[in-house]
Amino acid sequence: MSQITTHILDTSKGKPAWGLAIILYKKVGTEWIQVAKGITNKDGRLSNLLTEDELLPYAIYKLNFDTKHYFDTLEIETLYPFVEIIFEVKTTEHYHIPLLLNPFGYSTYRGS
Repeated sequence: MSQITTHILDTSKGKPAWGLAIILYKKVGTEWIQVAKGITNKDGRLSNLLTEDELLPYAIYKLNFDTKHYFDTLEIETLYPFVEIIFEVKTTEHYHIPLLLNPFGYSTYRGS
């Protein structure tokens, strides 16, 4: 499993958000450098963003979720064209960053 994983639940439907594109960036100085990208599976999960043995250096990262494309596909208007979650990797531990999403709100937390 990747050191960084995510799971997206569309709380307006009570179902996983599948087919949603995600990009992982690393902060380098004032720039954001793309590290990896992927798309959620039918369970709304992205568990292979990085290779199993790839460990990220301690730094600040962000996950960019393409929520506009996801909601456009469902023909649902959304206030948020994308969601970005910024977090800091301080250990070699697993970081699970879930997203609870609906067209007009979202929340996140560090999962397990």
